[in-house]
Amino acid sequence: MKLRSLFAIFALAVFAGAAAAQTPTRIAVVDVNRVIADSAAGKAATAKLTTLQETRVAPLKRLQGELDQLTKQLQDKNSKLSAAALETLRTQAEEKQRRLVQGSQDAEREIGAARDRELQALETKLKPIIESYAKEVGFAAIFNKFESGLVFAADSIDITDELIKRANRAQP
Repeated sequence: MKLRSLFAIFALAVFAGAAAAQTPTRIAVVDVNRVIADSAAGKAATAKLTTLQETRVAPLKRLQGELDQLTKQLQDKNSKLSAAALETLRTQAEEKQRRLVQGSQDAEREIGAARDRELQALETKLKPIIESYAKEVGFAAIFNKFESGLVFAADSIDITDELIKRANRAQP
């Protein structure tokens, strides 16, 4: 009886060892920032975000210029204007300041939401490419090179260039 138990344990250990040996144990890293910067899909997303940012910032720059002019008028003509005229300029400056702050906050929220949408769409495009390559090559894990807590990763396990090539080929 003990011999059968020992044989069963031995057979189980051998089988488990063989099964573990068939499991992929290779790992890789990918520089996600480079994929975003260098892939066609990443460049398109970056261009969309840049255009949105320029569109949202231009009116804020104009408003800032108007506020600067009002502030300069208040400083230069402070002693030359009547109390009522000074109060009007101060009220205008305060209103422009409020609009500038609100506009900046709105633009920041809109740009942040657009960035999140673009990154999500890019992740949706890249995930099947990464998974396919991982299965093809036999990777057990692929880490984000700079955001995964890794302290060191040899260049030989960096698959960024290959993923950029595959992402560009998959780009419609």
